[in-house]
Amino acid sequence: METESPAPADTPRTPPAPATPVPAPPPERAAHRDPGPGPTLREPAAPVLAPTPAPGAAPPAAPGAGPAEPGPAEPVPAPAPGTATPAAPRGYRAVFAVTEFRAVFAAHLLSLLGVVVSELALTVLVYDLTGSPLLSALTFALGLLPYMVGGTLFAGVADRYPARRVLVVCDLLCAACVAVMLVPATPVAGLLALRCLVAAIAPVFTGTRMAALTDILGEGDLYVLGRSLLRIVSQSAMLIGFGAGGVLLTVLSPRGAITVTVVTFLCSAALLRFGTRDRPARSGAGDGGGTLLKESLSGARLVLGDRRIRALMLLFWLPATFVVAPEALAAPYADAIGASPAALGLLLCAMAVGHIGAELFVGSALSPRNRSRIVLPVAATGLLPLLVYVVRPGLPLALAALALAGAGAAYVIGLDQWFVDAVPQELRGRAMTLLTAGLMTVQGLGMALAGLAAEFFPVHQVVAGSGIIGTVCTLLLVAEVRRTAPGRMSDTEGRDGADRHMTSR
Repeated sequence: METESPAPADTPRTPPAPATPVPAPPPERAAHRDPGPGPTLREPAAPVLAPTPAPGAAPPAAPGAGPAEPGPAEPVPAPAPGTATPAAPRGYRAVFAVTEFRAVFAAHLLSLLGVVVSELALTVLVYDLTGSPLLSALTFALGLLPYMVGGTLFAGVADRYPARRVLVVCDLLCAACVAVMLVPATPVAGLLALRCLVAAIAPVFTGTRMAALTDILGEGDLYVLGRSLLRIVSQSAMLIGFGAGGVLLTVLSPRGAITVTVVTFLCSAALLRFGTRDRPARSGAGDGGGTLLKESLSGARLVLGDRRIRALMLLFWLPATFVVAPEALAAPYADAIGASPAALGLLLCAMAVGHIGAELFVGSALSPRNRSRIVLPVAATGLLPLLVYVVRPGLPLALAALALAGAGAAYVIGLDQWFVDAVPQELRGRAMTLLTAGLMTVQGLGMALAGLAAEFFPVHQVVAGSGIIGTVCTLLLVAEVRRTAPGRMSDTEGRDGADRHMTSR
């Protein structure tokens, strides 16, 4: 842990690391150090920018150490002091300037589109084989349910082994599972079991990638914007992927469409293997003194046992549990108001459109300070638009309410920074794996509960009730997050001065 911490943490603050890599990485290092991901949030800009010219200035000669001497070399860092603070909050382009992130982004886009296409194709395949709507719907449910199992039992993988190796192996395992689905002799039970296995691997992959982003982009603003971009892609893939899957199924058989997923997983593995650096594991295999399962469970206990981390994690989970109700009940609600199938598609898309628009605005137009300020107010009020359902609104008003509810999810941009500041580096992979697993699980649970409630109450009342109950629960949680702010706690959270700086604003 301590012995390996300098390597993963080199991006945000330790300048000596660039001396070791091969000639190729230094330009990337400069690229993602220059924008100053961390300084804008937690440290003065000057201390971080000062080391940045050093790697570039050292090779030419010591005499060029003066600010004006090396004419060609200085113009790049020179504007940085003036532009670093405004550029980082505005510029998603600063994130794309990091070569490693471009590889991660492309891999994420490919594998996500492949997963969405395969989910649709597998649902159709299971229905073709069985004629059972229950088993067909179960293929979707099995994409959510195993998340918590995989995220809890295998979370230790994220910190125990080097991130690049974990990501590549996860992609290859998923490709192998999907390839077996293509075999005509695979029974329906086998298809569902393979679907479960892919879903169990997913949180390990996602949590490891989230933790690896702190190594690639630092722990500051670039990390926040990088996470935001991946979320935007995830939301967009739901809109584009199902449409693309539907088009593919008009020209290919379900198994033919699933083949696309095998290719996307293999391409993702290749991009991560050759497009990212190999970094050491955060904790050695023997650090925990036990098995992988023991490490995973002890990591979960440590993460959930920390009052501050637990409160922040619940702030990710709780609003997501209730906001899915209108999506889960979109079809019965469309039927209740006499809307067309096209209107149903709009009801399913509205929340994602609102989320994407708000995320882009908050990430590009607000400074890190302002993104931090809106976290608690937006989280507390984000579910209020669902109260419109009390009056059983028509299509236009329902679409507006859903778009606003989706926009309310933009608070997670600031919450991302709080979370990464609160979690110790040696626990980061396990914490983020658990965060991902829990988020997917509570959304599945929220959908199931909404469906159950709709068996006894009108759909519009269930959606409005989700908004009311969710808002009350979130307000209670917001109070807990305030109480656990580092400035107000005298013990556990005092270790993270950066988090104190963020939450006090």
